[in-house]
Amino acid sequence: QCDKGSAAFVQVAGGDDRVVAPAGVEQIIEILRSPRPLDNVAGPAPRQSETAASLLARAESQSTLGGYRAEGGFEALATAISQGPEWVVEQVVASGLRGRGGAAFPAGIKWESVAAHDGTKFVVCNADESEPGTFKDRVLLENDPYAIIEAMTIAGFAVGAERGYLYIRDEYPVALRIITEALAAVRAEGLLGNDILSSGCTFEIETRRGAGAYICGEETALFNSVEGYRPEPRQKPPFPTDEGLFGRPTLVNNVETLANIPWIIRKGGEAFASIGTDESTGPKLFCVSGNVLEPGVFEVPFGATVRDLVSLAGGPTSDIAAVLIGGAAGAFILPDDLDLPLTFEATRARGIGLGSGVVIVFDSSVDLVEIVNRIAEFFADESCGLCIPCRAGTVRQSESLVRLASAGGDHTQELTILGELDLALREGSLCGLGQAASAAVQSALALGLIGDST
Repeated sequence: QCDKGSAAFVQVAGGDDRVVAPAGVEQIIEILRSPRPLDNVAGPAPRQSETAASLLARAESQSTLGGYRAEGGFEALATAISQGPEWVVEQVVASGLRGRGGAAFPAGIKWESVAAHDGTKFVVCNADESEPGTFKDRVLLENDPYAIIEAMTIAGFAVGAERGYLYIRDEYPVALRIITEALAAVRAEGLLGNDILSSGCTFEIETRRGAGAYICGEETALFNSVEGYRPEPRQKPPFPTDEGLFGRPTLVNNVETLANIPWIIRKGGEAFASIGTDESTGPKLFCVSGNVLEPGVFEVPFGATVRDLVSLAGGPTSDIAAVLIGGAAGAFILPDDLDLPLTFEATRARGIGLGSGVVIVFDSSVDLVEIVNRIAEFFADESCGLCIPCRAGTVRQSESLVRLASAGGDHTQELTILGELDLALREGSLCGLGQAASAAVQSALALGLIGDST
């Protein structure tokens, strides 16, 4: 789960037995049957609620439907219904909310585009959180499921959809159990289904288990998975807002993006836009892990620096060698850049992506060559194989890095190959997986963390 130590130990055949953590059969059965994590097998830690939106406030004490409603839960839905769908979309546009899954596309534009279509439409919550180092959506799903359900229902009302799908990563069985229980509780209260709040509004949510692959987080591959096909990305255009799930206009937002919606409706889009910066509005959840003393999920306004987040995480375990921003699809920075503001505009100006909010700290004890090689292997393993640039390029990139690490003397040939592969992946891949597969490798080369940058 990225914010803790090893969760399991795979014994090499012929090796000596090693006890990683004492556990009996009874405890293992209890863990598997429990709808929520046990105290000593807890999920990722929500460490801070630093903004007015307080996305993590309820995540610190697992909410119930009664508790959620006592704190104003579903008041945003009532407000949305009373004000009308056009008003709701206007608030989302005014908020400046951008997608929190990596692409940072303005949420309001998506909502407007889907709302403009007639006929059957869908809302999809992308909970296939598969980026290495990311675990914020899991925290929200396990500890504040009602906010996500309310947000999806508001979205359905605003864009004119009567059905939503919550596509959840298959490796999140506890989150799936919790969200399933929450959906049943909400239905029983008349807050989901037919005639919601006696308004005549209809909206239903179905859960779908992910297919266990990184590519499933790509929205069009997700559509194929829901429809029962192999999870492969589709050509764009047409875009999902015009032709998405089952060929119908579809609104797709990820968990963190949707978690902001109830607050926006209660407080107004302008209030949300006052948090953060002009181009990066609102709060952001960051997953800080690696060589820090207190890894976890941190809520800060956009504009906080890398140094701020490392400090919130208790500081580094020793001298920092590099920090990976954005996960496997992101880029490295050096200790001199710890004061980089974490905003869409600041990271874009540096030629790196903010991604979904991953911050992995590496100290001087870490073999960064091995880390970069593992990132390359990850993309080679997770490529769906549909397009040649990604299918072949990720494998060749991984092979070239192995040769680069083992070669002595002149690295010119391998550096040339890696540069050519970078161009092919970025320009020729069908989807974001292939287009970002060389980002971390190229940043490591440029910073001299691996190979010979000269």
